Amino acid sequence: MKIDFAPFFKKYEELSGAADAVFERVKKEHSNCVKCKLKCSDCCHALFDLTLIEALYINHYFNKKFGGKERDILIDKSNQADRNVYKIKKKAFKALETGKDENKILKELAQERVRCPLLNEQEMCELYEYRPITCRLYGIPTAIGGVGHTCGMSGFVRGRPYPTVNLDMIQTNLYKISDELVRTIKSKYVKMADLLVPVSMAICTVYDEEYLGISDGKKADAKAIKKGEGND
Repeated sequence: MKIDFAPFFKKYEELSGAADAVFERVKKEHSNCVKCKLKCSDCCHALFDLTLIEALYINHYFNKKFGGKERDILIDKSNQADRNVYKIKKKAFKALETGKDENKILKELAQERVRCPLLNEQEMCELYEYRPITCRLYGIPTAIGGVGHTCGMSGFVRGRPYPTVNLDMIQTNLYKISDELVRTIKSKYVKMADLLVPVSMAICTVYDEEYLGISDGKKADAKAIKKGEGND
C-alpha cells in the first residue's frame, strides 16, 4: 500500500500559509518590534514538538532533498540533538514525579536551548521553505493555554496589547489533520494522532507502513518463518 500524503500535506500547507500571512501582518503593523532578520537563529534553539502531520511533512522533504554524505551528516546531528532533548525531557519528568510545580517545569523547559540539526554553519535553515509552523510564528506574540510568549530578542513590551496568535487553536487544527490521516490509512494505532516528537526525531524516523500501523504482517511472518528454518 502506497500512502498518498498529498491531500493532507495540502491542508497543512494551507495552515502554514495562514501562519505566514499572520506573521507578515503583525510584522508590518509592528515593524519596530519584530526583529527577525537573515541569519537570526534564536528560534532555531527553541525546544518544541511536532504533530504527526508536521513530522511526516518535514521528514518527506528532508528525504527528498538530501542524500549521500550530506544526509548522513544531518542524520548524525539529528541523533545527537535527539539525545539532548531526551535528557532534558527525562529531567523534567523526574521533577514532575517529585511533585515540582508543573507550570514552573514548563517555564524551565521553555528556557532550554537545543540547536536544531537543520541549522547549518551559516546560521541558515537547511529546510527553510518547509519549516514547522512554530518556526514561522516565532518572533511575534503567541499564547499557549492563555499564557503569552514572544521572542526575547523582539521589541514587544510585556503588559502592552498586541495581536497575539492562539497556538492552542493551531495545535487543534494540526491534530485534526493528523487524526484524519490516521483514520484514512486505517492505522491500527488509533491514537497515533496524539504523537508529538521533536524535529530531530521526525528527521530520523522511518515512516514506513509498519511504523504507521498499516502493515498486513505478511512480511513479518515470512521473516519469522525464514528465521525459524533449520532450528529443529
